[in-house]
Amino acid sequence: MLLEPLLLSAALVAVTVMLQIAGLAVLIWMMRWRAPRMASLAYVLQQAGVILVIVLGLFAIHAVQIWIYAAVYMALGEFQAFETALYFSTSSFTTVGYGEIVIESRWRMVSAIQSANGFIMLGWSTVFLISVLSRLRSVEMDWLEGRSEPDLFRHDNRRDGS
Repeated sequence: MLLEPLLLSAALVAVTVMLQIAGLAVLIWMMRWRAPRMASLAYVLQQAGVILVIVLGLFAIHAVQIWIYAAVYMALGEFQAFETALYFSTSSFTTVGYGEIVIESRWRMVSAIQSANGFIMLGWSTVFLISVLSRLRSVEMDWLEGRSEPDLFRHDNRRDGS
């Protein structure tokens, strides 16, 4: 009976990966759409706003992924209350897995694969967030370099003729 949980898990992994791709594409589109309006991103509040939108967007993506697993657990009849299914799904997805709530042995492979899936999705989001932060930092440095005074200590700016 291992085939059924593995097939279900494969389908859920495929769905969560597609959601991750779509969600990140939306976040990238939003950043590109806002980029002309935030020309230099020089202000800390503008950068904080971008970071906040990205973090909340990532949370929203993961919330949908977690809720899908919770809905599947409910459909399988593993839990009586959605809150319990959601709690179990969240602890599995985040690889915390407290263990005070368990599911039937027939479907526990689904929760194990959910943990691996969550680990990968959260890691992917972390890399995305770091790349956004790096890009913001790069834009800030470009802006600062464009506004800075000439470096008086560079060889080509010396005024003594040597």
